Amino acid sequence: MKNCAIIGFGGMGGWHANGILGNRFVNLSGVYDINPDRHAVAAEHGIRAYASEAELLADSDVDFVVIATPNDVHKEIAIRALAAGKHVISEKPVTLSCSDLQEMIDAANKYDRRFTVHQNRRWDGEFLVMRDMYNSGKLGDVFSIRSYVHGSHGIPGDWRKEKEHGGGMILDWGVHLIDQVMQIVTDKKLTSVYCRCDHITNPEVDDGFTLELYFEDDLTAHIEVGTSHFISMPRFTMYGTNGSAQIPDWGKDCRAVYCTNWEMKDVVPVKTAAGITKTMAPRDKSTIEEHFIPQPAADVHDFYRNFVAAIDGEAEQIVTHSQMMQVMKIMEAAFESDRTGLPVQM
Repeated sequence: MKNCAIIGFGGMGGWHANGILGNRFVNLSGVYDINPDRHAVAAEHGIRAYASEAELLADSDVDFVVIATPNDVHKEIAIRALAAGKHVISEKPVTLSCSDLQEMIDAANKYDRRFTVHQNRRWDGEFLVMRDMYNSGKLGDVFSIRSYVHGSHGIPGDWRKEKEHGGGMILDWGVHLIDQVMQIVTDKKLTSVYCRCDHITNPEVDDGFTLELYFEDDLTAHIEVGTSHFISMPRFTMYGTNGSAQIPDWGKDCRAVYCTNWEMKDVVPVKTAAGITKTMAPRDKSTIEEHFIPQPAADVHDFYRNFVAAIDGEAEQIVTHSQMMQVMKIMEAAFESDRTGLPVQM
């Protein structure tokens, strides 16, 4: 069993602590936070609170560190932890720029330590169904993927509202949704990126965004995050030349419709508000098959299981350095596209 310590004991730090306390393959050695009130919370739960980051990093029993601080200090903490001989998991986003990430990767290589980012959304059932759907070929040639996350509460009232700490939705939710799309479309080259950011409730950082990822073979992925949406779009939709698939919301079954006979004779027009249309008339049910696919069981603890196995040399880490850099490059391109109003070539 490996021993882990957490730096940053706020919302995500507490999430990690609860997850570690609930498994049998990682032991929680303790936590450190710059806010003394968080140490009091740790004490209430019987968790050791280190007096300082230095004390935590000096503890020879700690095998790896989880960094769950504001985004702007991930790099400096990670490099100090790696230099102290600790393996490192950083909360997402791993850092704020490609150059910072390269410094972190270089430090991991220099000190021969494992280093990764917590991409826990790879265990979302919605993502797993859509990845399987894409790879199955049942939809034919997929030409469009749409991924939406909508809420109506604005940005949470903490550092996530502030640019200096790496706030905003691209770095909060975008990092997950970009990673998911890039884990689905592994067979096509990303060619360009176009992004527009929203500043509806926050002039300093993006409180929503629309991101288009253009791949070769005319495949487009549309990613949209909004925090001022009182009606949400479906969580995931995928369109192919032979069918469509959609997941309406978190935890819901995937509805898949496959075409069994493309030719439809004698299409009956349907009435719309001010006219009729054959083009948009529904298909005869004899020409399609409809299926409802439940989401698979998934255990986010597999992330930790894999990291422990990677430390022991028994597995390759699931979230690799190259994947981390790929997502960071796309996020940088998204910010550049929003700044210029132009697509960015990849």
